[in-house]
Amino acid sequence: MAVHEAQAYKDPGSPEEQSRRQFLANATLAVGGVIGLVLTVPLVGSLIPESLIKPDTAGGTWADLPADGMKQLAEKTDAPVKITFKFKYADGYFPPADDTQFLWGVKLTPEQAQNFKAKRPDIYANPAGKIGYEAVVMNFVIFSSICPHLGCRYEWQGAANRFICPCHGSQFGPEGDKLAGPAPRGLDPLPLRDKDGAAQVTWIQYKSGQPDRVIVAYS
Repeated sequence: MAVHEAQAYKDPGSPEEQSRRQFLANATLAVGGVIGLVLTVPLVGSLIPESLIKPDTAGGTWADLPADGMKQLAEKTDAPVKITFKFKYADGYFPPADDTQFLWGVKLTPEQAQNFKAKRPDIYANPAGKIGYEAVVMNFVIFSSICPHLGCRYEWQGAANRFICPCHGSQFGPEGDKLAGPAPRGLDPLPLRDKDGAAQVTWIQYKSGQPDRVIVAYS
């Protein structure tokens, strides 16, 4: 009896039975694959910063700039002003965290504002360098403090009338145009707006070391 039952398990069955078993096996694999894909896509997507998935549509958040810093900028006509501000930073699956950065504000003269586009072909003439917002707002331009070469922090050197990066010697004019050094593009302007009488900015980190402006992260 045991031998008979063992032999029965070796019986491949009729062609109809084989076809039905193969169909059920394939259907099970297909359904399992669909379920796995449905679960995997949102899980993986939640780990990737939205700014990398949709760099042209992810908006970031607005952060208030200190009133005293903007007051100093409004009164300063001969040199850029360093402004330190705080904001909430959130990216990927990490919880929001407080961050502090500084940026450079420049009050352009009417002539500088009129000639800004000509000074900055890396923004207006290079399609891959364009930004999705106005660089000059009410004759003010706000520059990221990150050097577009390798991510160091540059400083304003009044005696030389230019921004100079201490790491590799990249130099930029008051309008952020590249003057010398290995930097592949000019300084990166940040979005600026007036909201109910308060100046607000969005902190954007662009990829360093290339002429194109590729967003790495938003605030």
